[in-house]
Amino acid sequence: MKTKLLYNKQILALWLLLVTAATPVNLYAQEPKEDDIDLLLDELFFNDQQFMNDILNSFNSNNFIYTNVSFNSNTFFTGRDSGIDQFNIVPQLSYYTASGFNISVSGIYYETFSPNWDFTNISLGYYNTIGKKNIFNYNVGYTRYFYANGWDTFTNSIDLSLGIRNKKRTLGTKLATSYLFGTDQSFQMVSRSYANLTLAKKKDYLLKLRPQISFVIAQQTTALEQLNTIGDITTVEYIYNDIFDLLNTQVNIPLTLVTKSWDFELGYNFNLPSRVETEPQLNKTGFFNISIGYLIDL
Repeated sequence: MKTKLLYNKQILALWLLLVTAATPVNLYAQEPKEDDIDLLLDELFFNDQQFMNDILNSFNSNNFIYTNVSFNSNTFFTGRDSGIDQFNIVPQLSYYTASGFNISVSGIYYETFSPNWDFTNISLGYYNTIGKKNIFNYNVGYTRYFYANGWDTFTNSIDLSLGIRNKKRTLGTKLATSYLFGTDQSFQMVSRSYANLTLAKKKDYLLKLRPQISFVIAQQTTALEQLNTIGDITTVEYIYNDIFDLLNTQVNIPLTLVTKSWDFELGYNFNLPSRVETEPQLNKTGFFNISIGYLIDL
């Protein structure tokens, strides 16, 4: 009898959905400060370590549009190396209202996949804070995914996140949960904690360092291929196991430069994927990310 572990496409799917988590915003009627603008732009970066980030709640009373493009030097799926070195590009266009409602359209382009444009997603969300000090916040949202190849395993996501940060916004943590469904269903949890450090602050720009650590816990199905041989006859039997476990730990160190309307980020991401059940030993992985964003106040 021989056994062989089959690669589970749900690992890829979970990473694709994690990388497209919506980033909601709540706005209040007051004049924007440079620190507020910086925090807002820092939260709107769209990259694979950003899973329902903590949201700025004191920008201004106007609606606005934010557009962003991210480049990642390599592609890993929940920290796992697929054996193909390829960059990916993630564009995003978001519209935010003063009431807390928001809508975002984004997608992802892979260097070597066919088709290169893998999917487009549309996200709707609502964000608000709890208490007078605004140190607690929550977000509820829904995301619809449209895959270029017609893949329909996970096409919908319902999301809920809870966050807490200190009054100065120098430390924060957030727990986000998502229920994914289509022709199949899954559940995931992402915990992210960060520190917010100001390196330089001038009238026309702000330079910040924001180290963060994220933990991805998700449900996945592993398929074990078992070959049974009796005499000259060999049969194949598949044994399926559902696992809910820690899949990846990621450390991100981004350097962010913010001006009045533009923001630029250069970061390094280090993955520590966790081996589950019959997976082979997993190697540590890492990649660089570059992001450019622009904000339009309406």
